[in-house]
Amino acid sequence: MTTNRLLAGALAGFIVAGMGAAVAAETKPAAKITLEARLGALAQDPKAMETAIKAGKKVASFCFNCHGNSGNSARPDVPNLAGQHPAYLLEQMKKFSDGRRRNVFMEGMIKAMSDEEKVSAVAYFASQEVTPHAISNPALASRGKDLFYKICWRCHGNDGRGNEKIARIAGQQPEYLTLTLKRYRDRTGERIDPFMAANTENLTDADINSLVVFVSGMK
Repeated sequence: MTTNRLLAGALAGFIVAGMGAAVAAETKPAAKITLEARLGALAQDPKAMETAIKAGKKVASFCFNCHGNSGNSARPDVPNLAGQHPAYLLEQMKKFSDGRRRNVFMEGMIKAMSDEEKVSAVAYFASQEVTPHAISNPALASRGKDLFYKICWRCHGNDGRGNEKIARIAGQQPEYLTLTLKRYRDRTGERIDPFMAANTENLTDADINSLVVFVSGMK
């Protein structure tokens, strides 16, 4: 129940738009209920949320080989999904589906899912706890902490948990974080973000290493 309440709280800022879309759908029976409206409605109904999480575990079984049974990745180069904001996860699904993010496997799998399956999978992964990585080098972590509170916290939050538009990075896979930061810094790969590029362009590889040590160990 505690997990469900936390998940509902994370959705609080997302509900107004979702309810508005749901009302519009009610007044126009032929209109399709958006994914955002479906997700927002779950936050209003704890029993429906619990049912969605259970259903989502079954749907997400296709994802477990890479992202792990609990959303804690089984591969160092694949991101954890556990504990991400549900609205953020849903938006990433939409991006894979419409081509804004590119990965052949992800695109095909998500396109094959129904709207209900997408929302339930999001509910499941968002409700799971992240397993942070042990910090083996306190000196690097201390340097990374300084960098985090200089560069990252304004968007990703003091606790690194992000929000409906910004990814949770606390406890994320070190190799994935390293690869992602270098891609932003070097402006390579398919995810080009001017703001992230501007905030990482002066980071050295050593800076990134320190930052990753700290962030991957955040609880």
